[in-house]
Amino acid sequence: MLELDPHPLDWFTVDDSAISVALVFPMQGAAGIFGPACELCARLAAEEINHAGGVLGKELRLLPVDGGAEPREIADRVEALVELGVVQGVTGWHISSVRQALAPRIAHRVPYVYTALYEGGEHTTGVFLTSETPDDQLRPAMRLLAGERRVRRWFVVGNDYVWPRRTARAARAYARESGGDICGQAYLPLDTHEFDAVLRRIEESRADAVLMLLVGSDAVRFNRAFAAAGLDQCCPRLSTLMDENMLMASGPTATADLYSTAGFFASLANQDTLDFHGQYAGRFGVEAPAAGSLGESCYEGVLLLAALIARARTLDVAAIGAAADSVSYEGPRGLLRLRGSHVRQRIYLARADGVDFDVLTQLDLDPARP
Repeated sequence: MLELDPHPLDWFTVDDSAISVALVFPMQGAAGIFGPACELCARLAAEEINHAGGVLGKELRLLPVDGGAEPREIADRVEALVELGVVQGVTGWHISSVRQALAPRIAHRVPYVYTALYEGGEHTTGVFLTSETPDDQLRPAMRLLAGERRVRRWFVVGNDYVWPRRTARAARAYARESGGDICGQAYLPLDTHEFDAVLRRIEESRADAVLMLLVGSDAVRFNRAFAAAGLDQCCPRLSTLMDENMLMASGPTATADLYSTAGFFASLANQDTLDFHGQYAGRFGVEAPAAGSLGESCYEGVLLLAALIARARTLDVAAIGAAADSVSYEGPRGLLRLRGSHVRQRIYLARADGVDFDVLTQLDLDPARP
């Protein structure tokens, strides 16, 4: 397995025989729980691309960078790699605070494929986005639960940074579309361990459902505390950031009435998903970290970055951007295309069944969206 070194400047040099890509994903902190799956999925994509001849006739190499450090520290490190010519592209899963620090410093120099679900609104030149946004992911899920579960009063629990806060702002509008509202909000620092006060507020609010906008291990600890308080028996949870690794860490007694919405679930029984799992297990073994939506997004990121460069036939960011809307690629989420630098994809709603997901339905996308 590729050894992870959070200080790539110490051991990588410029190599014109390869296209090197900074793979920025969490090796520590709340999101570190799915970091190993991010690394393995990205590595699988790179190996498949190289087996097929590489990119522009060159080997594609991944340089791991710890995306769980402080945003400014990550931006400093990746910008140094770009300035020295060590990397010719950037991809990976990392929180929006990191993207906001990083994009202005590197996106006009090298293509930057961001794979995390996020709050929407990113239009920096040179940034391309593979994952879900609230309009296509959260809006239809809230509408469906309002109809099927009669949810009117939502309580938002999120980490205290841009993605949860902006998503919650959108969620208020979505709730009102179905005759509901946000009846309470709580924002907690990353790496929170104590939820008693928040649980009391949820109980006192008489919320019909909780919208979870928590990252990684924070969501795991919240799930356990929520179930221990008995709130899982009366109040469903909806998360837009919940994968199989987080379910397993939560434990089967802490996932009752927990919904998740995403563009990929490991339990999807279509041919694209089955092929991906066969390739992943064949390469890394059946005991490898679960390749859920968050890790799998890094597979998508490597595929899209390679497709962008191949289509433009150059590493020039302006040329890549000019050709972007004609780019398509095929992976575990099917055949996907870019529109306005964002990948348009199918979105699903699933309900936890112990430590796995039961995919209930494909959600209807807003027909007014391009």
